[in-house]
Amino acid sequence: MAEDFLSPRDVADQYPVLGSVHALAERRWRGDGPTYIKTGKGRSGRVFYSRAAIEQFLNDCTVTPRSAA
Repeated sequence: MAEDFLSPRDVADQYPVLGSVHALAERRWRGDGPTYIKTGKGRSGRVFYSRAAIEQFLNDCTVTPRSAA
């Protein structure tokens, strides 16, 4: 089975809860977003996210509230 890779634009379009392309870039810069792949060094490298990494990140961010007593 081939891995499904998404560009930052694809992620922003398909997972709006993660924000815009700019918001994803900010998360990469801060180091607190989903894991990503960079194809080269510096600004010339293209960035991709695996769909599995996005899904795992969202799963890790999911909060299960305590039941009301």
